[in-house]
Amino acid sequence: MTVQELVKALPLKVISGQSNLEKEIKGGYVSDLLSNVMGQAHVGNLWVTMQGHQNIVAVALLAGLTGIIIAGNVEPDPEAIRKAASEDIIMLTTPLSAYEVVGRLYQLGITGE
Repeated sequence: MTVQELVKALPLKVISGQSNLEKEIKGGYVSDLLSNVMGQAHVGNLWVTMQGHQNIVAVALLAGLTGIIIAGNVEPDPEAIRKAASEDIIMLTTPLSAYEVVGRLYQLGITGE
C-alpha cells in the first residue's frame, strides 16, 4: 500500500512530503520513545507517534522511515513542519488515537515486521 492510498483510507491530513506520497509502506511501528524507534523500527516503516517536535523528523531520517503519523489531534511544532518540509519527509496528522490508528493500519494489511 502506498501512503497516498492510506491517506484516502483514513482521516489523515498531509502536512509535508506531498511529493513522496507514492512511497510504499513496508510496515508500521508505534512508539513515543525516540531511542526505541531508532533501534527497533525498520527501513520503510510508517511511524505512529503522539510527539510533534522537530526531533521526530531527525529520527525518521536516521531510521529511513517512510513517514510519520502524528496521532491524537496533536499539532506538530512549526519547527518540525519546517524541518520535515526541507527534508521532504512525509508527515501526517490525524484526530484518531494512536491505538485506533494502529488498529486500522493492521486491518488494512500494514503490520509490524
